[in-house]
This record gives sequence, C-alpha cells and structure tokens, in this order.
Amino acid sequence: MLALDWPGQSNHVTVSRKGKTATVVSLAPCLVPSTGLFEEDRCTIPIADWQKLIEAKLFGLSGEHRGVTGRALLSFLMRKVGDHGFNEAARSFSRQPESQAAPNLAYLLGLDSDLAARYQNLAARKAARDQLKKAVDDPVWGEVVGKSADLRGQIAISEAKIADLNQQISEFRVVPQYEELKSRADELATRIQELGSQDVIDRRNLDHLEKAVAEAVDPEVRYLQRVYADLGVTLPEQVRHRFDEVRDFHTAIVANRRTYLEQEIKEIRARLDARHAERSRLGEEQSLILKQLGEGGALAALSTLQKALGQEEATLGALRHRLEAAQTVESSSREIEAERLELTRAIDTDLQERRALIDQATVLFNDFARRLYGTTRPSYLKVEPGRSSLKIIPKIDSDVSQGINRMAIFCFDLTLAVIAHRAGRGPDFLVHDSHLFDGVDDRQLTRAFEIAADTMQAEKMQYVVTINEDDLAKAERLGFDASPHTIEPLLTDAYDEGGLFGFRFDR
Repeated sequence: MLALDWPGQSNHVTVSRKGKTATVVSLAPCLVPSTGLFEEDRCTIPIADWQKLIEAKLFGLSGEHRGVTGRALLSFLMRKVGDHGFNEAARSFSRQPESQAAPNLAYLLGLDSDLAARYQNLAARKAARDQLKKAVDDPVWGEVVGKSADLRGQIAISEAKIADLNQQISEFRVVPQYEELKSRADELATRIQELGSQDVIDRRNLDHLEKAVAEAVDPEVRYLQRVYADLGVTLPEQVRHRFDEVRDFHTAIVANRRTYLEQEIKEIRARLDARHAERSRLGEEQSLILKQLGEGGALAALSTLQKALGQEEATLGALRHRLEAAQTVESSSREIEAERLELTRAIDTDLQERRALIDQATVLFNDFARRLYGTTRPSYLKVEPGRSSLKIIPKIDSDVSQGINRMAIFCFDLTLAVIAHRAGRGPDFLVHDSHLFDGVDDRQLTRAFEIAADTMQAEKMQYVVTINEDDLAKAERLGFDASPHTIEPLLTDAYDEGGLFGFRFDR
C-alpha cells in the first residue's frame, strides 16, 4: 500500500494492489477516472484507468499524443540501471530506438512531439520496405509478383485480347438451327469428297479404255499372201477360202471390242458429267451454309466467348495488382526519402519557431555543466532533425570518459525535470541511482549534490538519490552538508539496526 500526495487533495491518497487481482487497484478515497474528482470513500478501478490518471496528473497528458506515454516519460525521470538507463542520455533503456525515445524527450522540452513521432512511421515503412526488398531478390518473387516493366508488357497483351473478345461478342449473331446447318455442311463436304474420289477412279479407267480403243485394229494377214508368192507356192482354193473366213472372224471381233469400249467410255463420261453437275450444286449449297455459319454462331459459342472474356479480365486484374505491388516496392524508397525530406523541413521550421524554448533548455544545461566543470568545457544541447529521429543530445566537450558522460546525463535529466515542471508537463521530482555517479570525480560528485539541492529548492521540487555511505562521505569531506537532505529512516547494513523492509542482513 502506498500513501501518495495528490494535486488538489489535502489528505493522502492510499493505493493498494493485490496479486490475485493484479488488473485493478484500490483507491481511498475514490478517484473517479471520468471526472478526476474524489467522490466515494473507497473504490476499485482498472489498472489502465489508473495509469491514465497518473499520466494526466504527473505529465499533463490529455488527448492524443502520438509516441508519448507516461511510462516512457517516467523512465527518463527515474532511470533504472537494470535497463542500462545510464548508458546514454537520449535513451532510457538499452537498444531503445531513437525514434521511440525522441517524442517523449520532445514533450518534456516543450517541442512538437507529433513531428518527432512521425519518424516512427518512417521507421516502420522502411522496415517493411527492407523486407520486401529481400523478397524482390528472391527468385520466387518473379513468379509471384515480378518486375513492373515485364508486367506492363503482359498487361498490354491482355488488354488487346480483351478488346478483341469484346469486339467479337459485340458483332456476334446467333444463327438459328446452327447445329443442323453445321451438320449439313459436314455432310456436303463428305459427299463432295466422295465424288472427287469417284472421279479419280473413273478418269483412270477412261484413260485405259481410250488406249484400248486405239489398239483395237483389223488383223493384218495380207503379208502371208506375199510370203507364199515369194516362195512360189500357189495356195489351193480351199485354203484361201478358209483364210478369208478367219480374217472376217477377227475383223468382227475387233469391231465388237471397239463398240464395247466406246460404250464404256460413253458411260464413264456421263458419270463424270453427272458428278460434275452434282458437285456444282452441292458446292453452291455448301457455300451458302458456310456463309451463314461465318456470319454468326451458336449460343454455346457466344457463351464460350463470354467465358473467355471473363477469364482474361480476371487475369488482367491480377496483373494490375501485381504491378501495383511491384511499383510499391520499386518506388517506396523514393517515397520514404521524399517524406523524410518533408519531415526534416517541417521540424526545421518548428525548431525555428520554438527557438526560445530550446535556448532556455540549452542555457539551463550549460549552467549546470559550467558549475560542474567551470568554463573549460563548452557544453550545450544539440537539437536537430536526423535521418531516423529527432536528435536531442547533450554535449560536454571532451566527454569521452565515463565520469563526464555520466555528469552529462545528470545535467540533462535535471534540465528535463525543471523545464517540464515549469510548464506543467512533468512532476516535481527527479530520481537517480548511485550507479549514475560511478567513475565520477569527488569534486564533481560534491558539486552535483550542491547543484541538485539548490535547483530543487529554487524550483520547489525534490531530488531523490540513493547513494552509498562512503560516496556521501566523500562529498561531505569536501564541504557538502547532507544532514538537511537525508530522509529518515537511514538504511544501513549495520548488524544491530540495519535492514531493508524488515529483512536483516547477515554479516
């Protein structure tokens, strides 16, 4: 249980929290989150509401402040050695991103914290861009997204296909009885082909018959008479008579064969002529049907065209999405850099407008550092826009040693606490651990205690420091009077009365 002083409340406010109900806290008297007023004797409120009340009362946080939280602000006024809070002045814990710390420092100093928080958006976009850049270098990326130049070519081809399909659909005419006409056209084509095959056979036969007619001639037997005359042989009358009969017989056979062949030739030519006429008629009918089919098609064909159009439009849409992704990756670096330049200009303008606040903090920091080291070490606050964050850096010349670096943190924290308290943006206390003074010269340690005591008295604030007894003794030997500032009970590790929260320490 804690007993807290609370602004506007004369009595203490007690706060308690149990492990079984860690999500709520008990207040007495009750502080209503919606009004900020005390109304009832005791109540329980969610821990989130309690945190908002503390933020509002300690730091004046109300409304929306991007990147600024009470927890982060308090971590600069109560640094923890376990979080390596004494390593760097501009960070309250190890590896804290500058873009995360800067808005909180800007708020305490009275600068525009929203501008400082915009660096976080840039950092998030850059991290996403770096991941995408790695994906671009992956060969699989080409299959999933690809390069914008290649995609533009594919889009052009796809758009041309869609235009062609749209034209075909707009000019398409559904032909009634399309299937019947198509079937008849197929029959006609088959019949015309059959007629052509038959013509080939008949023309081959016609050639054979015409050759046969030319070879069918009367038998030549008169040379036999000349042969017998030359031999001086006189043929008997009876032999001559039988020879004439044989000749007449062969003449009759040749005449009959020629008549038969000529009749066959006539029939073949008649068939050729008939088929020629049929082919002409079928060809005209086929031409008419093909013309009808060429001017239109069946309803199924129209559906096929429409389906093809839908598929091509879907492909075009996917290509355009891939192009957008590729362009995002390729142009993100330029966009981020352009936004960074714009943010730099905005912060430069804001810093010029708030120059009085920056000068006030710089003078205060310089005054603390001068009281520590004199005029031999120039000191100042460096406030400027950087590439990744708003830079707020305390500088003490030759700050390469651990002791001087720690004293720079001391002066910086004291400056933050005073500036924030004066403007109602911070509480009336600053807490430091003894680790802050590790490696610090005895003279600077003494002067730091004197500066803190004088400043807190002048500003009506409280400086809380946990210090080892031997370190405090060093400051006392150099003239610092700790007695007015020591808070009872004094915790020691003495055997008889020493201890911490009821626990005794063994020798």
